[in-house]
Amino acid sequence: MLENLPERQEGEVDMTSHLAGKVILEKGARIVNSHIRGPVIVGENTVIKDSYIGPFTSIYHDCTVENSEVEFSIIMDHCRIIDVGIRIESSILGSEVEILRAGGKPRNHRFILGAQSYLEIV
Repeated sequence: MLENLPERQEGEVDMTSHLAGKVILEKGARIVNSHIRGPVIVGENTVIKDSYIGPFTSIYHDCTVENSEVEFSIIMDHCRIIDVGIRIESSILGSEVEILRAGGKPRNHRFILGAQSYLEIV
């Protein structure tokens, strides 16, 4: 589907960012110091900062991806992906999901998963 959408750039891309392939930026989207490799769509008012977004990724409205990597994924509205130390790949995140690197010790994983969730940790 992403390959068939018409390319448009209604958002902002700073001078330190690099876009390759078909990238759709909707109104209010901002790309800061990041690499985007399409086909990719970035929704309205979504901010991608210090990150890599790989091909076949759709990120919906009002999301933040910061200091993280995502590819081959669908990210729904109002999600936050901040300081994730591994690439998020082949994933679907529902509305208002947050994936954040926890600070401090002890290091652990904490999950709140909805019905019919699937979580794989490698």
